[in-house]
Amino acid sequence: MIIAISGLSGSGKNAVGELVAKKLGLSVVSFSFKSEAKETGVSLMEFQKKANADKKIDLDFDKRIADVASKGNCVVTTWLGPWMVKNADLRVWLSASPKIRSERVSKRDKMTVPEALSHITARDNDNRARYKKLYNIDIDNHEEFDICLKSEKLTQDQLSNVIMCFINEQKKKA
Repeated sequence: MIIAISGLSGSGKNAVGELVAKKLGLSVVSFSFKSEAKETGVSLMEFQKKANADKKIDLDFDKRIADVASKGNCVVTTWLGPWMVKNADLRVWLSASPKIRSERVSKRDKMTVPEALSHITARDNDNRARYKKLYNIDIDNHEEFDICLKSEKLTQDQLSNVIMCFINEQKKKA
């Protein structure tokens, strides 16, 4: 089974994906530009600028995700996972308002809420433009998703439970 969970910065995709993976005994595929930037010793936004200038960065990154996920039995928690992993059994989109996402990112990344809001706005806009230009993917179009959940009022555990209910219902139908 391959589950692909996506959402904008601070939507909860990694935390919820980890819970779903644990409940199902699956591995997590969660490569991120944030970890790539850290490995290369630059800021996340500098790394994104590099990706804007060199499409090979995105192409290699996304191919690596698809290759690892193609082995199966995993939960992919990356921005483009649902689009890159063609054989995903379930595609989930998590959303939250910019206010909630910036509060989460502020806590997670130790910045003020206004700084976090500025950061997620820049990052979201940059990714939207880059993915549209590179792959013709509109990350705001969720027609191909099986489930779209608002992550504002539910806890991470509640969200993972909703996803588990969906999976269990799908198994009954099979």
